[in-house]
Formats: sequence, structure tokens, C-alpha cells
Amino acid sequence: MAVPRFARLPVCLIAGAAMVVLLAFGNRYGYHGDELYFIAAGRHLDWGYADQPPLLPLLALLMDSLFPDSVMGFRLPAVVFTGAGIIVAGLTARELGGGTRAQVMAAGAYACSPFLLAGAGHILATHMVDAFLWTVIVWLVVRWVRVRDDRVLLAAALVTAVDLQVKFLIPVFWVVALLASWLFGPKDLVRRPLLWVGGAIAVATCVPTLVWQAVNGWPQLEMNRIVADEVSYAGGRVTFLPMALEQAGYGVGAVLVVLGVWWLLRSPRLREYRFLGVTVLGVTAVFWASSGRPYYVGGMFALCFAVSAVELDRVLTARWRPAMALAYAASALVAVSWLPIKPISAYAGQPYDPMNMELEEFGWPQVAASVASAYATLSPEQRATTTIVTETYWQASAIEKFQPELPDAYSGGRGYWYFGSPPEDARLTLFVGASRERLDDYFDHVRRIGTVDNGHEVNNDNQGAPIWLCEGRKASWAELWPSFRHMHFKW
Repeated sequence: MAVPRFARLPVCLIAGAAMVVLLAFGNRYGYHGDELYFIAAGRHLDWGYADQPPLLPLLALLMDSLFPDSVMGFRLPAVVFTGAGIIVAGLTARELGGGTRAQVMAAGAYACSPFLLAGAGHILATHMVDAFLWTVIVWLVVRWVRVRDDRVLLAAALVTAVDLQVKFLIPVFWVVALLASWLFGPKDLVRRPLLWVGGAIAVATCVPTLVWQAVNGWPQLEMNRIVADEVSYAGGRVTFLPMALEQAGYGVGAVLVVLGVWWLLRSPRLREYRFLGVTVLGVTAVFWASSGRPYYVGGMFALCFAVSAVELDRVLTARWRPAMALAYAASALVAVSWLPIKPISAYAGQPYDPMNMELEEFGWPQVAASVASAYATLSPEQRATTTIVTETYWQASAIEKFQPELPDAYSGGRGYWYFGSPPEDARLTLFVGASRERLDDYFDHVRRIGTVDNGHEVNNDNQGAPIWLCEGRKASWAELWPSFRHMHFKW
């Protein structure tokens, strides 16, 4: 099938506009708690972590080293990957035979997706890199169907190898896609030698991380169960599909996802790509059944956008174009509204909403400063024998980032527990968070000496957290530290 020329200028203009928007709002608040954790993980480099493979911590370390005092500098990869994802969406439409208008529609839908623009493009996180790499892998599979060049499959497998250093989700795509191609064609996909060569390379790159997981008791599997618990708390399987469509974009995005799957399954012109429609449904079913997060399917959005853009461009007459333009404009406004556009003062005094992740993007320097103030109230003799332990891994990460002159902070939270235990010669413990009743199980004397204040009167997860001075540890840290380990967010 002959393909049109790539609409380089208009697609790149859309990508550039999205990147400008992300740059405009990227530094509005501050680091997200997860970003601080990735920086801390990068400072404790290892082959694996309890909650992720090693690539994101390595990237976070690099960006924090290059831009140590700049939130926007730290987030530049998220901005660049979002722009690149928009271009790949346009290229996917081109592979399917779409001309300039279809490529622009696909790229525009990507830019108007609340998840792909604001959810993935705003912070440096694993889901951002993962969604982009899925988008690239799916585009390469689409391209292979057209050109039948096995080097394209090798490239897809090598991108998969990179993605496996970010998250362990992409095998779901490959298992479902290969099974679907065997059942619905093209059957020769599963028989391509270079695909399996690339697959072997991808598996080999995971060996160090898998060894780390095995040595440490497979905490990633425990983390998967925690995610399922969190998803169930937020509505679970009942809300999975509505939330996934919302993240694609109520308006343009959700409609194009539904239509894209329909056309992949039903259009005679797309018969060779029918297995990808089955793959979208199969991947969605796997993540729905396993109580995965709705955004796990975000890497398939660009495919659906591209299919719908190509088919709509074929069937819609010119009189529909103004309505489409209005729909895209409205969707763009919704996507931008997911960014931190409000001033921090707008949240002051409001009830805490754990689903509002913007609340966790400010106040971290103040969290660390509150701990430093409590530490400063101790006598020099006390400070010499004091260690710092926090309830959440975000708190420990903030202290490490913003108050490096304090003693090392430790936490039993998630991956931070594996970074080490407090020193045995520490007679006093400054504990951030938790309750006196909980700490009484581990110390003879617990006294509150401070309170976390984010300085904005905003009720986020840390505001008002107690800071305790704990004395008389009831056993050695070697004995107690396993009891402090927790994979839920709070202890």
C-alpha cells in the first residue's frame, strides 16, 4: 500500500504547541512526591527496586544532576517525550494511509488527551516513559504489517527492551498481539526470526532486575497487589473503562478510541490490522481483570486515534470540519485543565482530596524545613545521636533533596525500605508521621516536638503531620526494621 508523505510541518506545529503548554505550566508548583522518590532512588542506584526497574531512577539522577535546582529542567524529558509521541501518532496515521488531514487529526487527538498531555507529560514518572514507548512499539508493528521488513520488528523488540527497564507491562501487549495475529492473521508475525532475536535480547536485559527481585523476595509482585487494592478503593473494575476513556479525552479522544477499535475489527480496508483491534480489547481485558490502573491502556490510544482519523477523513464531508474543529478545541481546553493552572492559594483551607495529585506538588521544601526546625531544637549532644525516620517514602525523599545537611533519612515505605536501616548507635529517633500509639510499640518514650507545615495552609497528605522524638528503642534496628516495612503508602 502506497503511503502519503508525512505532514511534517503541521504535525510538528501541534507537537511544538503542546510542548510550549507543558513548559508554561511545568514549574507552577514544584516537584511531585514521586519525582523526589525517583531522585532518591537514583542516588541509591541498583539493578532493581521494589516498585520499578532501574531506568527511571537513572534518568531522574541525570536530570537532577544537570538541573539540580530547576523543576522545569528536571521535567524536560516528559515534555520532549510528549512532543515525540504526538509525532508518532501522526506517523501511525500515515502508515495506515492517512493524508495530511488524518495525520493532523491523530496528532491533535494525542495532544488533547488529558492523560497523554497532562497526566504523562507534566511530571517525570514511569507512566510517562512507558506510554510513549508503547506508542512507538505499536507504530512499529503497524509499519511492519505494511512493509513486511523484519528489521522493523527487531526495532520494536529493542524498544521493548528499553521499556522493560521502566515498567513490566509491555509483555501483556506482546502476548495478546501474537496470540491475536496467530488467530486472525497475519500468521507469519509469530514466525519472524528477527522478532524472536529481539525478544531474546529484551529478556536478557531484564536478567539483572529479575535477579534483584528474586534475591529480595519479589517485592514487585507484592506491589502489584497493593496497586490492585488502591484501584479497588477508587472504584476498581466498575470505574476502569469510564476512567480510561476520560483519560483518552471525553469528547474527541474517547470517541476516537471507541471508533478506532470498531473500525479495526470491522473495516475491510483494515483487515490486516484486525489483530490489533483484538489486541486493544485483550490488553484492556487483562488490565481490567487484574485491577490495573486505567492509564495502563494509554499506550494504545495513539493507534485508535490514527485509525479513526484515517477513516473519518474518508467518510466525513467538508461541512463536518467546523464541528470537528470545535470538538478538538473543547477537548484541548479539557486537557489543559488537568494541568496545574490554579494558583496554590485556591486550595488553601479546602478539604483534603487524595485523588487530587496536584496537592502533592507543593510544600516539599517546607516539609523538609519543618523537620530541620524540629531537629534544631535538640541539644548538640542529642543531635549527635539522632537518626531520622519517616512514615512515607515521599517525606524521606524530600528531606534528602532539600535538607542534605541533616542526618540521612530512612523510611520503611515501599522501595525506600531497601535503601538501608538506621544506624544502631543512634540513641534518639526523630520520626515524621504515624501515631503515638503505633510508635509506643517500638520506643519507651515518645514526645511530639514539631508539626509539618507546608506554608500554604493547604490540606495535602503532609499538612499537620506530627514530628516525634522517640527514645528508648526496645530492640536493635536489625530486629525492628522489618516491622517498619510497608508497601502501602502509609505505615
